[in-house]
Amino acid sequence: MSADGTLSVTVNGQHRRVAGGTSIAELVAELGLAPEKVAVERNLEIVPRSTLAEVMVEDGDDYEIVTFVGGG
Repeated sequence: MSADGTLSVTVNGQHRRVAGGTSIAELVAELGLAPEKVAVERNLEIVPRSTLAEVMVEDGDDYEIVTFVGGG
């Protein structure tokens, strides 16, 4: 964690800074996405959607976030 209390993470290949104590669900919401409509991979492991609000973002994490698009 940096001196200002933020963490450095990578989301879909782009570096971001997020506040310490942020859950993955909060990170997804900050990106303007709905947590129930995404799949999240953290450090090459899928994070179960049911745990997104419980798992905290950690410094150096690498995320791939994929949005599901509905349609017919």
